[in-house]
Amino acid sequence: MRIELATEPGDPARPNEDYASVALPASGQGGSLVVLDGVTPPPGDDGCLHSVPWFTARLGGALTELSGSRRDMTLLDILAAAIGRTADAHRATCDLSHPRTPQATVVLARWDADRVEHLVLSDSALLVEAPDGTVRAVLDDRLDRVPRANLTSDAVADATVRNKEGGFFTAAADPSVAARAVTGALPRAEVRALAALTDGVTRWTEKFHEGDWADLFTLVRKEGAEATVARVRALEDADAETRTHLRRGKTHDDASLVYAEL
Repeated sequence: MRIELATEPGDPARPNEDYASVALPASGQGGSLVVLDGVTPPPGDDGCLHSVPWFTARLGGALTELSGSRRDMTLLDILAAAIGRTADAHRATCDLSHPRTPQATVVLARWDADRVEHLVLSDSALLVEAPDGTVRAVLDDRLDRVPRANLTSDAVADATVRNKEGGFFTAAADPSVAARAVTGALPRAEVRALAALTDGVTRWTEKFHEGDWADLFTLVRKEGAEATVARVRALEDADAETRTHLRRGKTHDDASLVYAEL
């Protein structure tokens, strides 16, 4: 089995708000991966004493533990339980009803000898490669369907559409949001490899249009996780002055990916 993980902050002077992990049980049977992209709040009060990295570390840690140890739980149940556990950790000190309380996108995958399960919430992505080399992107595209007039930037959405009907959903403090995730399962024999990516990496395809999802997957497989992030950084640097591709978004975003050959 080949496993690669890379995560890099968009700005070395700021904490990385992403989270990435892989869990491989000692039995050697199966495993799981978690990738989170913490949502950077705009300046001002978000009702919470804690940082986004604090939140993603706790939510990601709970997802990693539960996906590796609780085979009796579905991925939806695991996400709901992890959100609830994280909320309980700061419910007494923070206003969890605030629309900008710390939150994150989620990619969660788990596999064993028989099948591969997946869950995606918000705009991170999971790429699934079949044995014949076909690549399928598992996406939650609700953010893309929000009218652009409601978005103040590519990274910051108005509170009227975040975790609201007709808008899009992220993992924040309400466990019921887990039911909004895109989920599915495939026979293990139909999956050769997985790549979980935050939008700091998927911009290679979605913003810079360097290739489609299959091309991005090929880049990860051939050049590796760190080299793929470096490729994105080079594109960001080239675009920094002209702003041809990143007109409203961050020049450099936190970028994380996990690649797993099963």
